[in-house]
Amino acid sequence: MRVLRPEDWDRWYDNLLRAFGGAVESDEERGLWRALTEYDRFLAAWDGGEVVGTAGAFSFRMTVPGGALVEAAGVTMVSVAATHRRRGVLTALMRRQLDDVRAWGEPLAVLTASEPPIYGRFGYGAGSFQLGAEIDTARVSLAVPAGTDGVRLRYAPPAEVLEACEAVYARLVPGRPGMLARHRPGWERLGLLDPEDAREGASPLQCVVAERGGETVGFARFRVKLGWGSSGHDGTVVLEELYGLDPAAQAALWRFLFDIDLTSRLVVRGRPVDEGWQHQVSDIRRCLLRVRDQYYVRLVDVGAALEARTYQTPVDVVLEVSDPFCPWNEGRWRLTGDAKGASCARTPDAPDLALSVRELGAAYLGGVSLASLAAAGRVREVRRGALAEASPAFGSAVAPWLPHGF
Repeated sequence: MRVLRPEDWDRWYDNLLRAFGGAVESDEERGLWRALTEYDRFLAAWDGGEVVGTAGAFSFRMTVPGGALVEAAGVTMVSVAATHRRRGVLTALMRRQLDDVRAWGEPLAVLTASEPPIYGRFGYGAGSFQLGAEIDTARVSLAVPAGTDGVRLRYAPPAEVLEACEAVYARLVPGRPGMLARHRPGWERLGLLDPEDAREGASPLQCVVAERGGETVGFARFRVKLGWGSSGHDGTVVLEELYGLDPAAQAALWRFLFDIDLTSRLVVRGRPVDEGWQHQVSDIRRCLLRVRDQYYVRLVDVGAALEARTYQTPVDVVLEVSDPFCPWNEGRWRLTGDAKGASCARTPDAPDLALSVRELGAAYLGGVSLASLAAAGRVREVRRGALAEASPAFGSAVAPWLPHGF
């Protein structure tokens, strides 16, 4: 195993693509991922001259409850060649990677999992969820809030309004746990990727910006796939991204997507589970909602991670943490905090709650409650009443959400 070298990137990336089915990527997409690669944070496992394992860790700053931006390793591009499975390659990669993340001083690691069962044994817990929907826009209407009609919408080539759209995104980052600050050049281009073979018969990427008083207050990127049946048009709008600075801007964009000519369906993927449009539609049943896992969170440094966020209600609790894969986290930690800040340090005091680092990761962003984990037998209450005190403290006023993949 060694750190990835630039001259080995193509072989490394080809092995990754083969592990994920061998799909061919466009030159644009491949070039973007190469440009985003942080070579000193990416690993290659070799068998002689053959790459047999890959793993990377982008350097991110992620919003946590309370609004702080915290250094986090974005674990990515993990694969093992099918010829080398069940030989400890993945475990070796995860071992090296978490040791590196700790050495870099980053208290958190996050990832999205192609297969959810894989990462629990390395201490990752499902910490956020995403909403999908297929909305029958021929039968579902939208009741919009006051001020929506004051928002002006206009079409714009996605690349030409990129700077204004990025400014909207940046303003929203502190307001929702899990959002990623795009502090390194290149990430803004992710939303512009538009390979023809990924459109599935839909149009090239389209963009509409929302403006008020000459200021950009939101945008939506989407595709349209026209279709015709025996009774007429049956087109589909596929939403890729939508951001609005306030309810009126958001509603104006949603209303536009509902009303595009020659369409009767809006397909939505990867949205926050608490998004407001769900309370504006006339018939939620005809929106065919579905929820699935999204972020997996791992506390690499328990003390630093728990100190980095705030807590919705005052909390003073001793956590007995189990973490066999990263034993430096094991033991008892006293967490004291409120909405203004927190401290977390080792303590010899008796525990109030006992849990593994996986459960801490699941609860960390505020989207999964300690109480629900306790109901599953994954958090044990040692001191009576401790769960009722700690569970609401770990919550978040808004659901955590990962805005884009990595």
